Amino acid sequence: MQLVPKTKLAPEFDPILEKIILDVGGMKCAGCVNAVERQLTQHPGVKSACVNLATEVAVVESETGAVDADALAQRLTAVGFPTQPRKPNGIAGEISTLPDPAERQRREMRSSVRQLAIAAILLLLSGSGHFGNLGSLVLPVLNNIWFHCGLATVALLIPGRPIIVDGWLGWRRNAPNMNTLVGLGTLTAYIASLVALLFPKMGWECFFDEPVMMLGFILLGRTLEQQARGRAAAAFRKLLALQPQVARLIANPEKGGMGSSSVEIPAEQVRVGEWVQVLPGDKIPVDGEVVVGKTTVDESMLTGEAVPVIKQPGDMVTGGTLNQSGAIAIQTTRTGSDTTLARIVALVEAAQTRKAPVQKLADTVAGYFTYGVLTASVLTFVFWYFFGTHIWTDVSMSGGMEMMGHATHEAPHSPLLISLKLAIAVMVVACPCALGLATPTAILVGTAMGAERGLLIKGGDVLEKVHKLNTVVFDKTGTLTTGNPIVTDCLLIEEMGSGEWGVGSMETHSPLSTPYSLIQLAAAVESGTHHPLAKAIQQEAQQQHLSIPEAVDFHTEPGLGVSAVVEGKIVLLGNWDWLSWHGIAINETAQQVAEDLATDGKTVVCVAVGGTLAGLIAVSDTLRPDAQSTVDKLRQMGLRVMLLSGDRQEAANAIAKQLGLDSADVIAGVPPAKKAAAIQSLQLKGTRGQGDKGTKKTPNSSLRTDTINRVSIHSVVAMVGDGINDAPALSQADVGIALHSGTDVAMETAEIVLMRDRLNDVVESIQLSRATFNKIRQNLFWAFAYNTVGIPLAAGVLFPSLGFVLNPSGAAALMAFSSVSVVTNSILLRRLAHHP
Repeated sequence: MQLVPKTKLAPEFDPILEKIILDVGGMKCAGCVNAVERQLTQHPGVKSACVNLATEVAVVESETGAVDADALAQRLTAVGFPTQPRKPNGIAGEISTLPDPAERQRREMRSSVRQLAIAAILLLLSGSGHFGNLGSLVLPVLNNIWFHCGLATVALLIPGRPIIVDGWLGWRRNAPNMNTLVGLGTLTAYIASLVALLFPKMGWECFFDEPVMMLGFILLGRTLEQQARGRAAAAFRKLLALQPQVARLIANPEKGGMGSSSVEIPAEQVRVGEWVQVLPGDKIPVDGEVVVGKTTVDESMLTGEAVPVIKQPGDMVTGGTLNQSGAIAIQTTRTGSDTTLARIVALVEAAQTRKAPVQKLADTVAGYFTYGVLTASVLTFVFWYFFGTHIWTDVSMSGGMEMMGHATHEAPHSPLLISLKLAIAVMVVACPCALGLATPTAILVGTAMGAERGLLIKGGDVLEKVHKLNTVVFDKTGTLTTGNPIVTDCLLIEEMGSGEWGVGSMETHSPLSTPYSLIQLAAAVESGTHHPLAKAIQQEAQQQHLSIPEAVDFHTEPGLGVSAVVEGKIVLLGNWDWLSWHGIAINETAQQVAEDLATDGKTVVCVAVGGTLAGLIAVSDTLRPDAQSTVDKLRQMGLRVMLLSGDRQEAANAIAKQLGLDSADVIAGVPPAKKAAAIQSLQLKGTRGQGDKGTKKTPNSSLRTDTINRVSIHSVVAMVGDGINDAPALSQADVGIALHSGTDVAMETAEIVLMRDRLNDVVESIQLSRATFNKIRQNLFWAFAYNTVGIPLAAGVLFPSLGFVLNPSGAAALMAFSSVSVVTNSILLRRLAHHP
């Protein structure tokens, strides 16, 4: 069996990559992100690195065992970004002396608030001098220039010191950042004012209030930004908090069962196979199977559903869910990082570091941003000093420049001071921070919201692909249908011509040449497989209280059929192709009967005994209750909805008819091994235009050939399946959407996992993805717009004509506001996503 090669996955011979997660401190803007990524990718053995400014996490991919996580952490720490490797269960590396990331964020927040309080007091005292006589009456010293010099000095030494030091370190390691720009701006303004104060004969003005105001606005913006980022990460922290810390281990379950004594131990120390006691009100500490007791469990953290679920012996429970009503004992099946909740947390965290391709432009710009701003600042100074003040001579003598600072009215404005102020404003107004936060904050909010609702979206690149979707393909069995089919008809080959059989009725016939009925033989063969059709046949045998004969030598061909030897005879169960391949003749009567059954939406299983067709078994699988509404909503969103099935064309058409789908949107008779090829064919052919009814199926082919009025554009395809048999198709699709039925495969293969197993969540996941990606685009637009508008204004482009210029303190306020607005816009996603 050979699958169609997939262009979007790595070749099979590529080495297996391992992921290293690092908690990185000290990042302030997109320039810092670029510097960290550059340091990581330059390390030998590192294949790729992705850094998230909002969560302060770096994810590094390398060949297994080729890179030491501690060495990477030391490398980053040495260049000014304190880093620690993330160990299993959150244990930091031995070399790290850093606090827990959450604790570090709390410390940074407290420090920011203290610095802001000091800056606010200094800003109030500095600004009060502009109230003229009123200020001097309250406190005469407010009009003393030496007092304002002292305020500026204190501002630089206390609240401004971390900014200046970090800016200098960034400059020294050849990775200037936002703090470099702010530090240069404030120091230049302070030094120029100090020179004017110490050498009054130069005729310069003093503007000591500018450094104070710049630092005050910047610290205000950063504090608000940190608070906003904390709110953006609140949902993810809530998810982390769900992980139980303690378990009640039953030491000797074989002796006393749940009644025996238990001992509390850390949840991560529980081993697979051990028994754990869970009392009412406790969080279930591990994934496991209920062995004793009955209770109701609140699984809303996993599924988003508030209605408790009844659990009794034999049922599975998930770590992190809440036991409500009764005491139970569970036998552990998964622990630690293997539990469903731990894997969800890992998936969400990984998603927050996967960047959307649209972010590449921002990253490219951010890498050179600081150098570009410094160049623009120098050019601004050169232009105004050598040309501007000479071309517009009234500028240097008019009072218009008083907008840039609060100068003394006696001293004329010197060209040097005018040029310097404009250059400072250019340095300060530029904000690489907004560029760096545009994408990760939106992804942080969107993916965390999805996790709350049972929608696992695996990253920014997925969001962008979802935004471009134009086709959604559904698997039939177990996806659009309930996956719990029942036997409706059982027909012997010799009785098919009598016309006595009825659709939807279950008929009992005389036994075959063996002492067993058709259902008994089919159930014996199907005991070697776990397909939904096998389950239906076995359930029918149980309901009729039939004994199941012993079968041996099982052989299964996925999507085609199964065979086994029953009492010396080979019994085959499968579709027409399976039987024909084995040389079994099918008469016209049987074929007509099968087609009639399939027209009614039933799946027909042919049964052959000893090389001869013995009978047909018809199985019906009902649609999920929300299938119709899901299809309707997707079509209202402008998406083409298609059906992909391994069933016969007639059965698939019957399901499509119930959903209101055109026969041109049905691809039937496709075994699991060829579903990936069918998806690839769709991607290459493109999608039909609205109202195109000229699609037809060629004879003897299960795949469509579109010939009329075809719009030749590329199809961006989403595949919705159960994550088991559909894994190749989920991987081939541009976006794979898996129901949680096949947990392990689904989480690995699909880009979106629906934990609630509801089809309506397909719509909700697409709506959430679209809303999140729209926020990313809005954030990037505003981040670029602030700089596109702010830098020319700060450079004085409107000053000659309108007399308007952005002074350094105003530039600082605009820069701070840009970061706050971008993060706040991402947080608004929580409100808007309720009304997609």
